[in-house]
Amino acid sequence: MENTAEHKLISEKIAYFKEVVQSFIELLMQENQALNAFDYVAVSNLYEQKAKTVSVYRGLIAYFIKNQNELNLEPIEVRNELKELSQQLDGLLKENDMLLKTRMETSKTVMDSIVKIAKVTNNANATSYGAQGKYTPLDNNSNALAINRTL
Repeated sequence: MENTAEHKLISEKIAYFKEVVQSFIELLMQENQALNAFDYVAVSNLYEQKAKTVSVYRGLIAYFIKNQNELNLEPIEVRNELKELSQQLDGLLKENDMLLKTRMETSKTVMDSIVKIAKVTNNANATSYGAQGKYTPLDNNSNALAINRTL
């Protein structure tokens, strides 16, 4: 009886895993498409759903790691299907990682360029007083510059 209950539980977990992975794949496809289109609002809107999906996915992976023996007793077709889904998900995760890193680096580069231009402009137009208390336009490299930076 215990063996049947264990088999039923692992079968339910496998079915749930397939649903979660398929949902995760669809979510990553949407996010990758939004990243390619520079649609950061769409990416932001997907964040909460992605966080929840990742949490559920990690929980299922932990379950399968703990119960590898029961998983290995499943038919080869089931294991191959899980492997194919996992490989598809892995490919999308790698693409997503690359797109996110690229977009963040691009944003950082643009912000750094804006800050540098602002500093140069600020320094060129700023007035400053030297150590002797006299006006010194050449000693204006320490002027304050503030920027609100959100990436």
